Amino acid sequence: MGWNKKEKLEQQLLLYAVTDRHWLGDRTLYEVVRDSLDGGVTFLQLREKNLDEEHFYEEAVKLQAMAKEYGVPFVVNDNVDIAVRMDADGVHVGQSDMEAGDVRALIGPDKILGVSAMTVDQAVLAEKRGADYLGVGAVFPTGSKDDAEDVSFETLKAICQAVTIPVVAIGGITRDNTPELAGSGICGIAVISAIYGQEDIKEAAASLKKVTLDMVNA
Repeated sequence: MGWNKKEKLEQQLLLYAVTDRHWLGDRTLYEVVRDSLDGGVTFLQLREKNLDEEHFYEEAVKLQAMAKEYGVPFVVNDNVDIAVRMDADGVHVGQSDMEAGDVRALIGPDKILGVSAMTVDQAVLAEKRGADYLGVGAVFPTGSKDDAEDVSFETLKAICQAVTIPVVAIGGITRDNTPELAGSGICGIAVISAIYGQEDIKEAAASLKKVTLDMVNA
């Protein structure tokens, strides 16, 4: 990779965008992702739950090339095989996906490994098994994941204090409720609809980035 994971990851996780076809309408995924990158997204995850392997692969290769233009890390959600095959910057896995230590063994030491966590125990174990960052949530009610459980502010803060790796909050985050996360210890937020569900994606990303930076520095 052309960037130093150890030095830059915390800053790169400030505004973490997760793709979702549900919000596309008459737009293409490439159009909306470019708009979000133009707006200041700092980290990109491709999340595809219903796409066949070959189309997933082709899409991932194109999006990673786009992300590279902006100097933004690109990770694949869940699909470790595709992440390895296309030489993605990394992969993100949930608690019900492949175990973090097994993922690390497959992707090697230099790739980014993100792991979802909802408890301090899950967070500590993920770090121990090689996670580079944690996605913790859902911190607010969300419609993006049917199985998302709520994580309280106290738990979010406790997780940040229990690990040495960066933590991003996920789940139900909007421009309006982002300030409520100040003081938790997170380094950024991960969102779907707060960017891709908006009419003006570039403006949504830009305004959300400013609010997030203010929150992190509060």
